[in-house]
Amino acid sequence: MLGVFPDVRRRRLPKLFLLVTALALPLTACGPDLGKSNFARTTVPAAAGSGQVADGPITDAAVAADVLRTIQPCQFLTKAALGARGLGTVENDPSPSSIAFDTCSNKVKDPGGKEIRFELEIGSTVAPRADKTAGVVGGLPLRVNKTGDTDCTVAAMTALNPDVALTVSVTYTGDPCRPGQAFVDSVVRTLHNSPEKYSTPTGTVLTADPCAMADTAAVTAAVPAAKPAPSGLHSCEWRDRGPAVTVGFRPGLPPLVGDGYSKVDLGNGVTGFQKQASGGSARCQVEWQHRPWQGDDVELAQVDYQGYADNDSDPCGKAVAVAKNVVTKLPQP
Repeated sequence: MLGVFPDVRRRRLPKLFLLVTALALPLTACGPDLGKSNFARTTVPAAAGSGQVADGPITDAAVAADVLRTIQPCQFLTKAALGARGLGTVENDPSPSSIAFDTCSNKVKDPGGKEIRFELEIGSTVAPRADKTAGVVGGLPLRVNKTGDTDCTVAAMTALNPDVALTVSVTYTGDPCRPGQAFVDSVVRTLHNSPEKYSTPTGTVLTADPCAMADTAAVTAAVPAAKPAPSGLHSCEWRDRGPAVTVGFRPGLPPLVGDGYSKVDLGNGVTGFQKQASGGSARCQVEWQHRPWQGDDVELAQVDYQGYADNDSDPCGKAVAVAKNVVTKLPQP
């Protein structure tokens, strides 16, 4: 996973921490429980056994990876969008992730004042297992996984083997799966009907296929016999048993020397910043600025190498070698 070394200049917390924080907040308001409300039916039973939707390839052009990479996630979580779903009152604008192009969150107060927290990730590779398939939504396999009393993950699968999904994580003291399914249904409908997209200026990494941004020879020099597999819309992992290389792109503040980062020449006039994980881990991350993004943020490219701690003496050497290759493959203005 990219972003293993957090940017200490501003709060860039992993989504898991945000979820744990959400779980720790008391939800004690009384009132109608949306978990018992009559949501419109959004799914049909899954096909038993086989069939394109159940277990075959997904060929819906609206959810192809190259299309989803440019979709703005926060459009689904605006006051207007959430308010139109009748889930309750929306007090705040959505919060885009500061470490991912494809993630956004917001919360709703149900009629009784209880919070429903939504976090949407377009292109998640961490989805409920296939045995959690609960039907279809907009022609896509729907997987639903409730964990505990207050948490539910609802996923519309956009690719299978390897699995990629449009995933919403819901925290709610009612039945979190019901608003989650209603939300996913509306997202899929929008995807099939003129969704809002990011602007894509020439040279942006937003449209780049990360699995095509490194030559096989460059990666296998660090991780022999590895094959690429998407680890998100904007990241790709090459793994061979233990060692792994991940190439990915995200928004963030321009990298700086400090907090363990040091400059490294990546060629072609590009300066990278490398950092080895502490504690003797054979892990190193190299990141560099590609082009401006929004506000103070830039588009960052990253290479993360993870090796064996007991016999890998130069993880940064391997990460830098791959990064030098990636620099030559990135789209240019």
